[in-house]
Amino acid sequence: MKKNMGSADRIIRLIVAAIIVALYFTDVLTGVLGIILLIVAGIFVLTSLFGVCPIYLPFKIRTSKNK
Repeated sequence: MKKNMGSADRIIRLIVAAIIVALYFTDVLTGVLGIILLIVAGIFVLTSLFGVCPIYLPFKIRTSKNK
C-alpha cells in the first residue's frame, strides 16, 4: 500500500492518541466510552506508524505530498 498520510496528519493523530491515553489512565475517561476511545487511540497510533489510513482509500484522499 502506498502511504496516503502526510507528516502533519500523522503527528496530529499521535498527539490525539497520547491525550486519550493520558485521560484514560488518569481516570477522566472511564467505562465503555473510555475503552472505545482507547481502541480509537490504538488505531490512530497504528495508522500513524504505517502512514496509511484505510478510510482515505475509497475517497482517494491523500495528505502526503508524494505522488
